[in-house]
Amino acid sequence: MEGIRSSCVLSCYYSSKTHFRLHHQPFEYPFMSLPLPPKRGYPANPRIRSSLPTLAIQDQGQQSFHKSKEMLPKIDKSGRFCSPRAARELALLIVYAACLQGSDPIRLFEKRINATREPGYEFDKASLLQYNHMSFGGPPVTTQSIEEADELLHIDEQESAIEAEVLSAPPKLVYSKLLLRFTRKLLVAIVDKWDSHVLVIDKVVPSNWKNEPAGRILELCILHLAMSEVTVLGTLHQIVINEAVDLAKRFCDGAAPRIINGCLRTFVKDLAGTSIAQASNSKQKVPLEV
Repeated sequence: MEGIRSSCVLSCYYSSKTHFRLHHQPFEYPFMSLPLPPKRGYPANPRIRSSLPTLAIQDQGQQSFHKSKEMLPKIDKSGRFCSPRAARELALLIVYAACLQGSDPIRLFEKRINATREPGYEFDKASLLQYNHMSFGGPPVTTQSIEEADELLHIDEQESAIEAEVLSAPPKLVYSKLLLRFTRKLLVAIVDKWDSHVLVIDKVVPSNWKNEPAGRILELCILHLAMSEVTVLGTLHQIVINEAVDLAKRFCDGAAPRIINGCLRTFVKDLAGTSIAQASNSKQKVPLEV
């Protein structure tokens, strides 16, 4: 895993030893914080466009917003997340933070798990019921008044505050023991396959991603997460691709979900072809009994 600790593999493709600066800074939280994946495409301030007849803001569509509100995470009897989506999201946050910090994902995960809570720290478990793993950004929304735009922005700010509260909380208070074990399995798989998957990703991603890897760390981490889950844990590729696309919709911008979908389908197709070829070769090597 030495590669992840170097700036070269940190960006997955950066081959020069020249140091570079990331343009987004980690968001600081009071407790063992991890940088949150940036939600690029955050709604523009409607007051800037107040002179226009209508106000267009980049926010969640009204229909998708109300629909996403109904899709709450699964909570177990202890009041903790028990959905595999939550584990994949946590694994993504850990790998993303490890890349930004140049550290080992598994060690970072263990550090978060075993960190001592700050004196007086209290976590409101009610926020888990309000947290929505399926809250996606949507197309531009046109509002007819500043008041309507302000209301949408206020709702978005409330959701962001809930995300910050949940994702920065001690994992043992948020995730079930089963999910934490699953998260660790995902991280171990990512570490084991990192170097080989860097070469695979280099073949399937578009050239503009390879030309600006420092700005695509999040997207590349999603690919590493998905590929490792398919190859090491053996999860059905249909499930993994859907989960990866949803993570891209949630945390990435623009065409990232579509590109990640295409990259993973190409990866799965090549993987299946390799398996068939290996099976064919093994059959040819079996000696015939006389």
